[in-house]
Amino acid sequence: MWDLFEQIGEWIKQGLIEAVTERFVGLFDYVNQQVGEVAANVGTTPEAWNSGVFSMIRTLSESIVIPIAGMILTFVMTYELIQMIIEKNNMADFDTFNIYKWVFKTAVAVFILTHTFDIVMAVFDVGQYVVSQSAGIITGSLDVNAALADLGPQLEAMSVWGLMGLWLEINIVDLCMKIMSVAIFIITFGRMIEIYLTVSVAPIPFSTMANREWGTMGNNYLKSLFAVAFQGFLIMICVAIYSVLVQGIASADSVHGAIWITVGYTALLCWSLFKTGSLAKSIFNAS
Repeated sequence: MWDLFEQIGEWIKQGLIEAVTERFVGLFDYVNQQVGEVAANVGTTPEAWNSGVFSMIRTLSESIVIPIAGMILTFVMTYELIQMIIEKNNMADFDTFNIYKWVFKTAVAVFILTHTFDIVMAVFDVGQYVVSQSAGIITGSLDVNAALADLGPQLEAMSVWGLMGLWLEINIVDLCMKIMSVAIFIITFGRMIEIYLTVSVAPIPFSTMANREWGTMGNNYLKSLFAVAFQGFLIMICVAIYSVLVQGIASADSVHGAIWITVGYTALLCWSLFKTGSLAKSIFNAS
């Protein structure tokens, strides 16, 4: 009779080990997939990321925003001409060279306005180059399961009640990892949506850059553009740090500790990714 109870207990234990192993194998797949796609997403220019959306944004900008920017440019340059005339004692001390200077500034402003998208794409090309170069230097595997591979001996040494607790724990962790994988997805894809929104109104701030007083708008916009472009580089650094941390997890002592340390590192990754936007803006002094 006692042997029968032992066999039943062993059968239950083996079933729990199989259940835990099955749940454990796919525990970090969601996060691994999202983290693995980060480099591909942040290293892509807005035009290459989704050509259909980019074409729509460009069409809307050229057909709706640029005419408004043209009116703003006309107002700004007319205002500058008036200021230039009256600041020299109502033309009593006026230098005719100022007219040529005003014509040159106006021509430059028109050139900038008509080549807005070329300038914007040049900024993101620089950002994409930095990300692609960093991807070749950054090393490390994002396979969390490899860091937690020493699972079998630990499960065999655990009791039935311990295995039941671990199974419940893994289910809770699985839910947490799915939530964090969605957070990573929102951060990376939300950045691209932010880029499209920023690019769509580019002609308006660009139309003010030739004027000393109004140019603050254009300068701040250009800083914001560089900030969101180089945010991808900061995201790559976060992923690189994460890959190094998860590979350093020691799972020999406790599978519980290894799992929760990995969850902590993933939560830290999500927090770091959220901070990259504000950090990039502070670096470029973009308001």
